[in-house]
Amino acid sequence: MLPSPMAEATRGEFTHNGHKLVYDERGSGRRVVVLVPGLLLPRRMHWPLADALAERGNRVICLDLLAHGESDHPRDMALYSMPLFGEQVIALLDELEIDEAVVGGTSLGANVSLDVATRVPERLRGMVVEMPVLDNALLGCAIAFTPLLLWLTFGSPLATPTARIFGALPRGLHQHADTMLDWLAQPPGPSSAVLQGLFFGRTAPPREERKQIETKALVIGHGRDPIHPFSDSDALVNELPNAKLLQANSILELRLRPDRLTKEIGDFIDACWKPRSASARGKRSGAKRRRSA
Repeated sequence: MLPSPMAEATRGEFTHNGHKLVYDERGSGRRVVVLVPGLLLPRRMHWPLADALAERGNRVICLDLLAHGESDHPRDMALYSMPLFGEQVIALLDELEIDEAVVGGTSLGANVSLDVATRVPERLRGMVVEMPVLDNALLGCAIAFTPLLLWLTFGSPLATPTARIFGALPRGLHQHADTMLDWLAQPPGPSSAVLQGLFFGRTAPPREERKQIETKALVIGHGRDPIHPFSDSDALVNELPNAKLLQANSILELRLRPDRLTKEIGDFIDACWKPRSASARGKRSGAKRRRSA
C-alpha cells in the first residue's frame, strides 16, 4: 500500500472567472512546483509525487482544474479548452503571488503545461511533461474517448446514479483506488462538457509554437500506450530546444514503482532551480516588464 498524503498538506481555494478552483500545498520555500492531473482525474493522483518532491525541499501545489476533483463543475462546454485550462494555472500563480515555478502534469496536465509555457515563459523554471497528447495520439484518443462521451451524454440517466454510488464509497484504503473512485464519481454532465470542449478545440499548442518554447523540459514517455504514444514524446523532445527524454517502463511505473522516475524528476527540478545566467535573467526581466506594461 502506498503512503497516505503528508499531514502538513494544506487545502486552499480561490475564484477564477466566477468559479471555485481548489488546490493543496505541501512543503514550503521559494522552489515552487505546480502539478496538474490528467483528464477528469483529481489532484489526488499526484499526491505521492508531491510528497516526495516536498521532502526534497520544494513547495508543491496540486491543482484541480475546472470540472476536476473538488473544483466547480459547470455544465458548459464553452468553459473548457486547453487555453482556458492554461489560464487557470496562471491564475493560481497570480493568486499565490508566485513569480516563478516548475509546472508539470500528466496527459491533459502535460498539454496544459505546454500551453502555459507559450503564454508566460518568463514565469517557468521548467516543465515536467508526462504523456503528452499530440499529433500521433489523435486516432487513439478518438477511439478511446468517443464511447465515453456517448455514455456521459446520452447515458446520463444511468450514468448519474452510477456516479453517485461511486462517490458514496469509502476512501482511504489505497491511493490509486481512491483516485479511480474519484474519477468514476465525476458528474456526467460537466464531464461530457469537458470532452466536447476539448474535442472541438486545440489539444496542444501547434508545432510551430512548441518549437519556440525555450523552457527546460523533462518529457516522460511510455511505450505500448495508444492514447499517449511514445512517438509523441520523442517528437516533442526534438521540437523543444531544451528538452530531455525519460522513458518509463510503462504507464504504471510512476504509480506503482515510482522510485526511479521520482528521482529523475527530483533531480531535474533541482537543476531548474540553479541560479540563472545573467543573460537569462535579462530576458526574464524584459518579459516581465512587457507583461506588466
